[in-house]
Amino acid sequence: MDTAPRITPHLDLIGLVVSDMAASLAFYRRLGLELPDGAESAPHVEATLPGGLRIAWDTEDVVRSFDPGWRRPEGGNRIELAFRCATPEAVDAAYEELVAAGYQGHLKPWDAFWGQRYAVVLDPDGSGVSLFADADAADAAAGSATDATDAT
Repeated sequence: MDTAPRITPHLDLIGLVVSDMAASLAFYRRLGLELPDGAESAPHVEATLPGGLRIAWDTEDVVRSFDPGWRRPEGGNRIELAFRCATPEAVDAAYEELVAAGYQGHLKPWDAFWGQRYAVVLDPDGSGVSLFADADAADAAAGSATDATDAT
């Protein structure tokens, strides 16, 4: 029987490699992430998300400084961040706000067969960022508004 202690790593940080730090931070600020002021010119930026998970951005030059063979991925991204919205209408509003600000929409909001309102916008490096809400979130929000009205 193996009695060696098990090493159990835990997810602590999601790292993004970016070609333009300022453009990337502006995009993620629009999605509500609180990022350090003046970080646009830094080669590495970190922020702690609610719940303690961290997210970090590194410029391509920083990555090449410790991994000289690193090359920008081609042919589509392999990882996608997903942002939960409060309601299906909030998915539509967030999508429209980002597209109006000049970011590229990839999938317009639609009612997905798995029970969510779902859309995808591309960040400045072309990585997909999902926006979603449970379809029944609209019913729950409407019920809360009705309950509040009935209470008066």
